[in-house]
Amino acid sequence: FYWDFTMLLFMVGNLIIIPVGITFFKDETTAPWIVFNVVSDTFFLMDLVLNFRTGIVIEDNTEIILDPEKIKKKYLRTWFVVDFVSSIPVDYIFLIVEKGIDSEVYKTARALRIVRFTKILSLLRLLRLSRLIRYIHQWEERGDAYLQLISMMLLLCHWDGCLQFLVPMLQDFPRNCWVSINGMVNHSWSELYSFALFKAMSHMLCIGYGRQAPESMTDIWLTMLSMIVGATCYAMFIGHATALIQSLDSSRRQYQEKHRYQGKMFDEDSILGELNGPLREEIVNFNCRKLVASMPLFANADPNFVTAMLTKLKFEVFQPGDYIIREGTIGKKMYFIQHGVVSVLTKGNKEMKLSDGSYFGEICLLTRGRRTASVRADTYCRLYSLSVDNFNEVLEEYPMMRRAFETVAIDRLDRIGERAGGVAGTGGVWLRPQGRASRPLSASQPSLPHGAPGPAASTRPASSSTPRLGPTPAARAAAPSPDRRDSASPGAAGGLDPQDSARSRLSSNL
Repeated sequence: FYWDFTMLLFMVGNLIIIPVGITFFKDETTAPWIVFNVVSDTFFLMDLVLNFRTGIVIEDNTEIILDPEKIKKKYLRTWFVVDFVSSIPVDYIFLIVEKGIDSEVYKTARALRIVRFTKILSLLRLLRLSRLIRYIHQWEERGDAYLQLISMMLLLCHWDGCLQFLVPMLQDFPRNCWVSINGMVNHSWSELYSFALFKAMSHMLCIGYGRQAPESMTDIWLTMLSMIVGATCYAMFIGHATALIQSLDSSRRQYQEKHRYQGKMFDEDSILGELNGPLREEIVNFNCRKLVASMPLFANADPNFVTAMLTKLKFEVFQPGDYIIREGTIGKKMYFIQHGVVSVLTKGNKEMKLSDGSYFGEICLLTRGRRTASVRADTYCRLYSLSVDNFNEVLEEYPMMRRAFETVAIDRLDRIGERAGGVAGTGGVWLRPQGRASRPLSASQPSLPHGAPGPAASTRPASSSTPRLGPTPAARAAAPSPDRRDSASPGAAGGLDPQDSARSRLSSNL
């Protein structure tokens, strides 16, 4: 802990003091400056060596690697090069070599170029920012995230301010640079730094150019660079600030979100998703108890099948005038009416009413054909929909119920042939398969949904009649034989089991 804290202080000091010293002080060979650099470089070299003996934490599984060989390989592959370059006093080494070659170097024309080059080499120490970021990341849970974010923004502004003065200084302050225009070449370093920082922050916050617009080409490029960096940092700051605000007291915020609309509105899927299986099934059965009680299909079925079916249902609400099903569309859902009245509209402008306990669209789940009529809500309707994928998933576990659905569908199609032209259609329930060579159903050949009355019982409510789960022998004998092309249908082949025979008959009828 103490070593990390010491290194943190040295890194912050280097990242703040080094840019100021390089930019605003001409003589970098004074005793205080040399002592500071030597001590800092020594500590950073020691830290470089210690990194080969420091365990590495893998964030994914919080595993700590203590094997020296693995630590060495990982460090050499990641941050070693950056840490090594930032720890070596390249500027001092360069000066020592130059003095050894030519002792009169500072008296020649090369002196100024060498001093400028050493200043640029000194900037390599700023690569220590990578270490600062790593140390801050390790202390992220201990410190204030707001303070870390604001400190990083101020550090970037500090660097940009130093850069605004460093570039004109390396060019010997041309006449059209901002320093010469304002007559500040010989001002104190504190005044120069203040104006440079003001200029940099104006660019980075995109609120202006400082005291005046840039005139030299160098100032123009520096201004563009500052604006790009500032806009990027501003976007990052807004994003991090938003994330920090949302992360504050997250448990309280989640509690308020759950109870904000209590008694007014609920996300049913989200609430049910948080419950275990048995409790979820119990709640679904309770919510759908009226639907189960009003539908003979569910009332007489296996309770396990009913539970499996109810868990797949999706609650939907339609307003008066909404079209639940449109003619010609591909059927992908069937609907159960919990409450409300709907009208089935056919091509012949015939209309039939369905109410509580009825269901429609089941044949589309068996054939995936197109809707032959439209269904419109007459009142506010509360329906439960079942998609074809969920329907088949449930029926795979309960094949007898699939046979029941297919038998009812065949019975209805037989009654269609027997009573063609005399019964109102149930658009969206009986489907014409796509790409099949069978005769298409016309508006004069509608079918009856579950609970739909026939001609002899047209005045009775839709929910008062209960269809048979299979066609009667009389209905089968009386059903006419339309042009089914038996020779091309799968049902024409012998040796099929009853389930395949029912399916082939359903397909050929459709």
